[in-house]
Amino acid sequence: MNHPASRVPYVSYDPTRHLLLTPQDDEAPARVARLRALGIGDSPLPAFDEFARKLARTTRAPYSMVNFIDEHRQYFAGLYTPAQDQAVELGPAPASAQPGRVMDRDHGYCPHVIVRRKALVLEDVCDYPRFAGNPVVDEIGIRSYLGAPLIDRTGMALGTVCVVDLEPRPWGREGLETIKSMAAELVEQIHRMEQRQQESP
Repeated sequence: MNHPASRVPYVSYDPTRHLLLTPQDDEAPARVARLRALGIGDSPLPAFDEFARKLARTTRAPYSMVNFIDEHRQYFAGLYTPAQDQAVELGPAPASAQPGRVMDRDHGYCPHVIVRRKALVLEDVCDYPRFAGNPVVDEIGIRSYLGAPLIDRTGMALGTVCVVDLEPRPWGREGLETIKSMAAELVEQIHRMEQRQQESP
């Protein structure tokens, strides 16, 4: 039987932790520079929170995120949760960060999406040995995931949009097309934000 990592060259494996680790992300430094130029990725934005709310309603998912990823962490600039839009604690966050907005880079599936540069559908993460060992399964109880990359006009994968559920979900072809369409919609929104920035005195 082949070792799991042998089938996925860009994913490393740590036998001491028995986890498939996050993929190597060579674009991270350039992405950070691009996000900084856009002025996004370091603080919550009402427009992104509203987009996350819309995405959750469209997919009927309890949790939805607009996620930007750097070398070390993930930041949910847009976040929707069932608890009156309050941030759920998804992982360790420094005291200076917005609670619940920050997650370690080795948690969750968005780092895979941004490196793959394509949507990822996991109807039941436990059906996929490569993903079932992710910390979010045991620590948070995530059982299903649907996410797509935000690829801007420069070809840069800025981040992701995603929804998760604590139960298996049959996202199907409709879910895949929905998340890809919503990602494209948000990219256009980011481009309009950039244009307004360039036009402002």
